[in-house]
Amino acid sequence: MQIRDIPFGTTDWAEIEPTRHEGKTGFATWRTREFGKLRVRIVEYSPGYLADHWCEKGHILLCLEGELHTELKDGRTYTLTPGISYQVADHAEFHRSSTAIGAKLFIVD
Repeated sequence: MQIRDIPFGTTDWAEIEPTRHEGKTGFATWRTREFGKLRVRIVEYSPGYLADHWCEKGHILLCLEGELHTELKDGRTYTLTPGISYQVADHAEFHRSSTAIGAKLFIVD
């Protein structure tokens, strides 16, 4: 990844208006900034969230709070807790997320 044409700046995430995204169960709120083709988000999942789709988008994801379970389509599962991250390329391995207790993530894609 090459990051180009983005001047230095700061983001006060509390000032970014959240958007709500329904899951199969529960919901997520996204606070999103876009810099050209680069999307940066703070995502908060409600307790009981289960994604309504298998995601094929690549991400770099860091768990800030709570606990996130990520399932790959081949059956492997991973649990993220604060300070744990994962990375996956576009179209590499389809994945979906769930959480029993809720989670807050920092995501770059």
